[in-house]
Amino acid sequence: MRKMLTIISNVLRGSASRNGAELVSESSTLRAVLQLLAVQSEYANLTAPHDHDPDPPKRLKDKQPHSPSVSIPLTQIPLNAPVEYKALGHTSSGQSSGDSGPRNRPLTDVVSSEAIAQGESYVEPVMTSGSSTSEKLSMFTLVTERENPTFEKIISPIIDVPPSPALITVKSPIINPSPSPAQLTPAVANSSFTLTSTDPLASSCPPPAGSLLGLDNSFPEITHSQAEETPLPEPQLAGARVVVSARTYADFTPQATFDIKKCDLHKLEEGPPLQAVLTREEGLQYYRTMQTIRRMELKADQLYKQKIIRGFCHLYDGQEACAVGIETGINLSDHLITAYRAHGYTLTRGGTVREIMAELTGRRGGIAKGKGGSMHMYTKHFYGGNGIVGAQVPLGAGVALACKYLGNNEICVCLYGDGAANQGQIFETYNMASLWKLPCIFICENNKYGMGTSVERAAASTDYYKRGDFIPGLRLDGMDVLCVREATKFAAEHCRSGKGPILMELQTYRYHGHSMSDPGVSYRTREEIQEVRSKSDPISMLKDRMLSNNMASVEELKEIDVEVRKEIEDAAQFATTDPEPPLDDLCNHIFYNDPPMEVRGTNPWTKLKSVS
Repeated sequence: MRKMLTIISNVLRGSASRNGAELVSESSTLRAVLQLLAVQSEYANLTAPHDHDPDPPKRLKDKQPHSPSVSIPLTQIPLNAPVEYKALGHTSSGQSSGDSGPRNRPLTDVVSSEAIAQGESYVEPVMTSGSSTSEKLSMFTLVTERENPTFEKIISPIIDVPPSPALITVKSPIINPSPSPAQLTPAVANSSFTLTSTDPLASSCPPPAGSLLGLDNSFPEITHSQAEETPLPEPQLAGARVVVSARTYADFTPQATFDIKKCDLHKLEEGPPLQAVLTREEGLQYYRTMQTIRRMELKADQLYKQKIIRGFCHLYDGQEACAVGIETGINLSDHLITAYRAHGYTLTRGGTVREIMAELTGRRGGIAKGKGGSMHMYTKHFYGGNGIVGAQVPLGAGVALACKYLGNNEICVCLYGDGAANQGQIFETYNMASLWKLPCIFICENNKYGMGTSVERAAASTDYYKRGDFIPGLRLDGMDVLCVREATKFAAEHCRSGKGPILMELQTYRYHGHSMSDPGVSYRTREEIQEVRSKSDPISMLKDRMLSNNMASVEELKEIDVEVRKEIEDAAQFATTDPEPPLDDLCNHIFYNDPPMEVRGTNPWTKLKSVS
């Protein structure tokens, strides 16, 4: 009874330590059942009356072979009895019809669930040490102690131990055939994995090239080690080598089609499509980028509160779908300019997390050499990061004018917020862009609040996509990355076709306040923020779509989260240890590609040098 209670306790603790039943393989339950059966058999043999046998314990040491017609107790199976192979193409000598070489090995106790369901087991010894084959088994065999002839009922657990001379291999019949290489995508066909389970999912997984799955790849092998006469070890913690269900990229859906919300249109006969196709690779990339922006902004919040980041700092968390969706809807050669909430666009336009974080802390390794800070970051074809409200809109129209003048089929995306939408310079820009048919996409990121004022209190008309009047416009869900992507593609095609500018309104939401000096809860409630997080979060929306359509696994997305967090931590460490720019660099990079020049300092007698 003590053994039975110990086994049950160990199994329950093992289930809890693996964080959920989905990570506990079928073999774990199977081993527990076999152990309970073995202990029960021993208990019955020791306690049952034996009128015909005056010395029952001696039966446990009986080494004589038994008749195949008699049911053999589990405790009486001899280790070196001859085995007769009659199934799965094996000859009576215990050798595969398609294999050669010695086949003598001690046998194992662990059998696949498929074999038990069929009432038989298929055991293949793999060692070259000399030993006689054993008798045909009726159900399954048990691991025995190599030196003690008494057969113990201890099932071999899967633990990390050095390989012993008594490694044994079990082959379980496959119910479902493996997919052929022609059915797999190139990414799937080239993937590799390690099979460590008897889970039925493993039967549909193709073996990797060069794997030790034997001559017949339809029989995945599971290698175990013999156990000595010791109690079962404590269950392994998560992260240790445990038995999990084998799963490959072949199990995932390569692409799926999703319904997206219909856009509100202004002066357009038709709008973007109502469905979007997402591939698995695109989904994982979108998820990684949005998660990187989210974690980067949260780390910036932390460093700001530690007074490592100083000055203005406007965070972008909550609006990640806007930056990622716009970037995936245009080309890298296209141009983009935005306001001071620019961290996300700096990343999508080609900046690195290290450069952005170092710029926030004013270090030499920053993307603007530590002289721009939060509001002034630049990359190729990305013009900031502008601190004056609405001032970037005329500049974006100028970039679009250059694109049309050069005839390079490029466009400019010009972004501003709902707080800047009432600026007079924006309406002037609308007028010129429409007159000259400039290839410019004007995008209003409506996050519901201009600083601390709601849009209803700041604008008589909140239909920002109609503000262009004579310029076509559309309004869409800015929390859905696929909706933003499809609308941006539609707008980009409109501009490239020579129809002139177009206006987009992205309805989005920021989780932080206007800047780090704004707590963000004096003009809105915490319940409002939490409701948006729970119902419309862009990262959660994409994650749910991928999981519900079998385009990724929870474990895979968690791995991305871990990698992103490590990247952010490394960048933060760099941003706090990188040196500040020296004083000699103060006037550098005033002009692009110009010869060195002198710059007046704080008085006429102070001269500084500027190098491009």
